[in-house]
Amino acid sequence: MAEVASQDYRDAMACLGAAVNIVTTDGRAGRAGFTASAVCSVTDNPPTLLVCMNRGSSAYASVTKNGVVCVNVLSARHERLSRLFSGRIPVDERFAEAVWSTLGTGAPVLADCSAAFDCRIIDAANVGTHDVLFCRVVALQRSDCADNLIYFDRDYHVVPAGPA
Repeated sequence: MAEVASQDYRDAMACLGAAVNIVTTDGRAGRAGFTASAVCSVTDNPPTLLVCMNRGSSAYASVTKNGVVCVNVLSARHERLSRLFSGRIPVDERFAEAVWSTLGTGAPVLADCSAAFDCRIIDAANVGTHDVLFCRVVALQRSDCADNLIYFDRDYHVVPAGPA
């Protein structure tokens, strides 16, 4: 069987729309954050999600040493912030562009995000260039969920909320 080429894989994955999130951490290893679309639910009992993180990320050491993350689900108004957290902008400049608070773990929570999942990392699997972080949700925050920011076909798009 022929091996799938990396570029062919990336091109096909561009057809898979995904929610855009900013994953944050804080603790002894310092504050950090990155934009992520590879986030999904694992189970609701106990509430657990997963985050895929490139081991080459500037946030990697802080995330793994702190052992806590907050997954901040973004809405349309956060596109600029998402771009800041996905670039090579210094950490302090990233966080200065929004209002943050904390819940249970001390990881930064974006004040006006659609939802925030405050988590402790309970396990990790090493796959290729990434770690898959299994995260137990210890606290939640929700807002209006009027729309969500997704990444599809290598660009940002908005998914409006359905009828109430």
